[in-house]
Amino acid sequence: MTTLDFSPATGTATRLRRIVSHALIEARLVARNGEQALLALVVPIGLLIGLAVAGPQLGIEREPFAASVLALGLWSTSFTSLAIATSFERRYGVLERLAATPLRRVDLIAGKAAAFAALALAQGLVVVIVALATGWSPRPAFAQTLIAVAAILLAVAAFAALGLVLAGVSSAEVTLAAANLVYLAGAALGLMVPVALYPVWAQPVLNLLPTTALGETLRTWASGGTDPLPLAVLAFWVVVGLWLARKVFRWTS
Repeated sequence: MTTLDFSPATGTATRLRRIVSHALIEARLVARNGEQALLALVVPIGLLIGLAVAGPQLGIEREPFAASVLALGLWSTSFTSLAIATSFERRYGVLERLAATPLRRVDLIAGKAAAFAALALAQGLVVVIVALATGWSPRPAFAQTLIAVAAILLAVAAFAALGLVLAGVSSAEVTLAAANLVYLAGAALGLMVPVALYPVWAQPVLNLLPTTALGETLRTWASGGTDPLPLAVLAFWVVVGLWLARKVFRWTS
């Protein structure tokens, strides 16, 4: 005969379990938000459909443009959506209440980053499927495919950390405005616009941006080239972003 043990478990959950539980809750809450879904999926999918309809007439090359849209989608979720959602949670006291739980500051940052990173990767998969369905036919080299996967993981981590930095030091209203402005700036600075289209004097500076590193990596991947250098840029931003988030993130408004 099987017996059930209803006695309470003593002690707190392990740190990993706390982070995973928090990440799962965050992911479910964001997935229910219609505004976040609009930013995450409707805009990239709309761009891909527009490419399929009007791209040939406008002379837009399908392979690099679709890769740029994928980079834009990852940027929107892991940076913009995360920053806005976190800033309003801080404004309404949600984070202050979380501070009374065993969830530490580092656990909160890690859980949020993990949740939005997972959502960004799921969104990226949807964007890739839609792009392939509308005629995208990338020609990746095997070595660049490995580089692209690493770049996506590093970029999502860097974007999430930078989003938490913005949300952790600004009011909700300032974060809302700044996150959307930075979203548009990032789209222009390397994500949607290749760095080669900028003046020669500006290109070395643009190549140091995480948005450029991700955009150029995915465009190189789609065209069959190989370039591992952007990985160093993304790794640098991951370290800097996580360090800043840990130092400046505030629980209360």
